[in-house]
Amino acid sequence: MKEKKDIREMKRKRVCRVCGTRQAVIRKYGLFVCRRCFKEIAEKIGFQKYD
Repeated sequence: MKEKKDIREMKRKRVCRVCGTRQAVIRKYGLFVCRRCFKEIAEKIGFQKYD
């Protein structure tokens, strides 16, 4: 029972720092940004787009 509560608690923390959505959140490198916001701010935070 306690494990289910811990899982729910972890899921609540997975929100986009920019827009607040819980869907498609990129957690790698501690970003916690959804894919839509990441596309907008990627160059500002140092990511480069390759062809």
